Formats: sequence, structure tokens, C-alpha cells
Amino acid sequence: MSVTLALSVESLTARTALIAGLAIVALLLVGWRKPARAQLKAPRAAAFRSSRPIPVEQQDTPTYHRAGPIRRLLAAAGSGGIALVTGAVLAVVVAFAIAWAVISLTSLLQQ
Repeated sequence: MSVTLALSVESLTARTALIAGLAIVALLLVGWRKPARAQLKAPRAAAFRSSRPIPVEQQDTPTYHRAGPIRRLLAAAGSGGIALVTGAVLAVVVAFAIAWAVISLTSLLQQ
């Protein structure tokens, strides 16, 4: 069973021109009410401004501590597990691609 797609060059060109025309109309409609230049905004009311400064407190950052050996071992095991799963998935994909290429190029199933 095969499915064919029958499109002529003329109909494909007409559809492409229609889509391009609709895209231009959409862009014109979107930009219709947008002003070309930025407008000046009214200044903020002085009532919201405070004359008192905001106090800033400076604190030292905590020093760096290396992770413990258990946490590093768990990270290594997790990385190894992710590598094994990724390798297995990649091996399945490559095997499927090679099998498909061999079957389709040698026509073994059609004999």
C-alpha cells in the first residue's frame, strides 16, 4: 500500500504565495497600532520617593567545602549509570540503522 502526494508546481507556488501574503497581512495588522517612536512617560510622583537611605549590610560569603567521599562516590556511580544507559540506547539505535541498511540494500526480505 502506498500513499502518493499529488501536488503540481503551480498549485504549490499558489499556496506558497497565499501563505506569504497572509503572513504580510498579519504583520501589518500587528504593527498597525504600534507607535513608530517611543513616547515620553510622565515622571513618577515625588510622594513615592523616600529621602532616607536604605541600609546595606555586607556579609562574607561562606567558604568552599569539598564534597564528602560518599557524595563523590554517589556522583561517580550516577555518572556511570547515565553513561551505561546512554550507551545502550545508542547501541540499539546504531544496530537498528545497520539492520535497516543491510535489509534495504540487499533486498533480503523480498526474495
